Amino acid sequence: MPEMKRHCFVLRVKPDRLEEYRERHRAVWPEMLEALRETGWRNYSLFLRGDGLLVGYVECADFDASRAAMLKTEVNARWQAEMREFFEDLGGAGADERMLPLEEVFHLE
Repeated sequence: MPEMKRHCFVLRVKPDRLEEYRERHRAVWPEMLEALRETGWRNYSLFLRGDGLLVGYVECADFDASRAAMLKTEVNARWQAEMREFFEDLGGAGADERMLPLEEVFHLE
């Protein structure tokens, strides 16, 4: 099994859409969850602050490869089309294309 690496990214959810965003993530489509697993996403979490700051954490062997694999799935295209309206500053792209990766500067095992 390849070594899993930690990855963190940020996005910004529109403040007036926070509750609906939370609700959508209480019922993520089963086929979306399956696609994430199949493309190498593990231990994936999203954290949402009251002002719309969204922080994502995921473990995968190769973040860019896992993200690229998701971009090729039909279910992801449908999910991104539905979720696009929740985010600020996407410039017409999907949220998965605008994830801003953060540099890990400390980790305690």
